[in-house]
Amino acid sequence: MNAIPVLPVIMAGGSGTRLWPLSRSGFPKQFLVLSGHTSLFQQAAARLHDLAAVDITVAPPLVVGNEDHRFLILDQLRELGREPAAVLLEPVGRNTAPAVTLAALQAVQDGGDPVLVVTPADQTVTDAGAFAAALQRAVRAAADGAIVILGVQPDRPETGYGYIRADGGRVVQFVEKPDAATAARYLGDGGYSWNAGMFVLRASTWLAALERFRPDIAAACRAAWAVRSSDAAFVRPGRDEFAAVPAESVDYAVMERCPGVLDIRMEVLAAGWNDLGAWEAVWQVAEKDAEGNASVGDAIVKDSRNTLVHATSRLVGAVGLDDVVVVETPDAVLVARRDKSQDVKAIVNQLGAEQRGEQALHRKVHRPWGWYDSIDQGPRHQVKRIMVKPGASLSLQMHHHRAEHWIVVTGTAEVTVGERVILLAENQSTYIPLGEKHRLRNPGKVPLEIIEVQSGSYLGEDDIVRFEDTYGRAAP
Repeated sequence: MNAIPVLPVIMAGGSGTRLWPLSRSGFPKQFLVLSGHTSLFQQAAARLHDLAAVDITVAPPLVVGNEDHRFLILDQLRELGREPAAVLLEPVGRNTAPAVTLAALQAVQDGGDPVLVVTPADQTVTDAGAFAAALQRAVRAAADGAIVILGVQPDRPETGYGYIRADGGRVVQFVEKPDAATAARYLGDGGYSWNAGMFVLRASTWLAALERFRPDIAAACRAAWAVRSSDAAFVRPGRDEFAAVPAESVDYAVMERCPGVLDIRMEVLAAGWNDLGAWEAVWQVAEKDAEGNASVGDAIVKDSRNTLVHATSRLVGAVGLDDVVVVETPDAVLVARRDKSQDVKAIVNQLGAEQRGEQALHRKVHRPWGWYDSIDQGPRHQVKRIMVKPGASLSLQMHHHRAEHWIVVTGTAEVTVGERVILLAENQSTYIPLGEKHRLRNPGKVPLEIIEVQSGSYLGEDDIVRFEDTYGRAAP
């Protein structure tokens, strides 16, 4: 018997606004460690890899994301010792139906027709064995042409999820997010499951269903795919063509139209799944003390109940709090009632409207070559701590409005200044005049850390003119 080929598809394009200030658009929740010791994205990749069986072969994952996160995706997979089958980069967000369509077109381009196991990148599962067993059953059914939805057995009347009603394992109805009374009734009836946003089907089955129910989306996606470009692992559909694709979710485009028309089934996962969509959900899955308090980092919690305190850079003390969330980062602090944690996105929307940097980036910003941390700034000066990975380099660049002083803290720096190339060891420094071409490279085998002191009339990140760049980036 031939083994069933499986292509994991990880949807990694979300922004995670309800987990601000820890989640930012430049480093959203799927790449954060919120449960366990690896990021949610890494957990998703590991779970899908583990569904292999005697009759099931699992290919490297296909990741759908966006341009801003492409190097995060590669770095986090490589931390697991894995490479992706491809990373499909959406030039603009068009919801999940077009994203899955791109994945299906990639899957069939060489004449294959694998079973796609599609999952969001921002979920946590506590019973990995039960999850793998459910997916294996789903894969076997999908190999025979079925569409299989993953449902989750509800353990509370949750109003933040959509529901699925099934009869004898067959899906008969999709239900929108209910009010509290309706959710309680669904829980009591026992025939409803939470919609986990995971589904399993052959690539050809998805493409045929989309052609049947939303031929406009199918045609627009094919047009964007026809003019795609590739760069190593990255695949980019045509920007203008993809921007013309109708934005629609998988559920609205296809799944809700299938019951009674196509063979659509449901595999139910036991409780132990969570999509960590808000701080309330993070509190639910966290380890708690006898009073229901959960804490992360340097936190002291006294005389409090059912409270979450998440500290990242300093000591946080909490006294006399009930049902409260406190999240501290170096540049922002959130305090909210747990039952209002879904509304954090209103703050993010205001930050975006005011074009404030706290909406998009942390003080510590990850780059493909490493990271920088803006540790101090004032009129006409800024101080950064910079880490460069072994063998990595920044672009060859210059600035119109600032000069820079570099001091090596650890490691060895190879510095290009104009026509000169010099090596600097620990405690050595150099000066980069305003308007001078320069580059920083780590030629060693350990991380390079430097302190950069900028001075000038304008210190924004958009004052960069790139002449050469290993990572294909243009000037901001």
